[in-house]
Amino acid sequence: MERIGMVTKAAISRPIIFFGTEELSLLVLKKLIEAKYPIAAVVTKPDLTKGRGKKTIAPPVKTFAEEHDIEVWQPSKLSEITDKIKALQPVIGVLVSFGRIIPQSTLDLFDPGIINIHPSLLPRYRGPSPIETTILNNDAEAGVTIMKLSAEMDAGPIYAQKTIDLDKYRDLHGLSDVKENLYTSLGLLGVEMLIETLPGIISGEIPAVAQDDSQATYCHMITKQDGIIDWSKPVERIAAEITAYRGWPGSSTEIAGITVRIADGTMVYPVRQESSVPGTAFIDGEQLKLKDDQDYPLLYVTAGLDSRGLQTYYQITRLQPAGKKEMSARDFVNGYGHLLKDLFI
Repeated sequence: MERIGMVTKAAISRPIIFFGTEELSLLVLKKLIEAKYPIAAVVTKPDLTKGRGKKTIAPPVKTFAEEHDIEVWQPSKLSEITDKIKALQPVIGVLVSFGRIIPQSTLDLFDPGIINIHPSLLPRYRGPSPIETTILNNDAEAGVTIMKLSAEMDAGPIYAQKTIDLDKYRDLHGLSDVKENLYTSLGLLGVEMLIETLPGIISGEIPAVAQDDSQATYCHMITKQDGIIDWSKPVERIAAEITAYRGWPGSSTEIAGITVRIADGTMVYPVRQESSVPGTAFIDGEQLKLKDDQDYPLLYVTAGLDSRGLQTYYQITRLQPAGKKEMSARDFVNGYGHLLKDLFI
């Protein structure tokens, strides 16, 4: 559904209310302001209080908005700002990574509605973790959808979509940096699409096309539990999870009662005759009949069987024991090698 470029960009005088909380929201807000869109107000979540010192942490968009003399609203309930929205009529809404469901009563205050950037090719991956789910499923492509919000999560009609070839993307960026770069790339693509389509959306020149609900798939809210590695899974899945969960929630395992965060690594397919229990550690590639030019010690962990019934392994290159700094596998083996008689669990 390539509709970008159909509408000549025109000046927009109607006010925009921007809804957002996360870093991606800040990226979009900056680009809208650079493009001279009139942002009348920013709606974001209330400040958080963290740590023993009860330090107040403001959402990134709040700090930026205040620096640019844009009014900031932080309602506990969206009904608290109904009168403020009505005072700006007719008003347009733009929402990016806001983190709340918008009720129909609020949606009805906007004309033509609240426009959203969603980082998936809807109706695929409705929900809060489309980028992570795209990585987990080893998809060949990712994408961005410009859509109109509805009361049902990510089910509103679509204005525009664009795709990214993920196979080429992985070759370009490498697995370790795929998530961070994909967040940025999809965010920038979404901003470009939003700025180009917004005039046509407002004028009605770009129509909204209903989603095919029969093709809808969903992704879940990622929790800390998702980051606990199950070494009985095939190595392809373990590698995908470590890539997808980089940052939050991270990927962790445990050995001899010590929690260890896995920062980086790669999957390997040694020619080993006998199988070993998932979670078994090896520190010498020769044990697995691996041929490589790297200095020992290296650190390999047995994973589950692949689809052919063959044993798979994950080579850990960087990791972080609880309470310590991130270190190389070599340093871990030198300092914690005596623990490797136990299983990673």
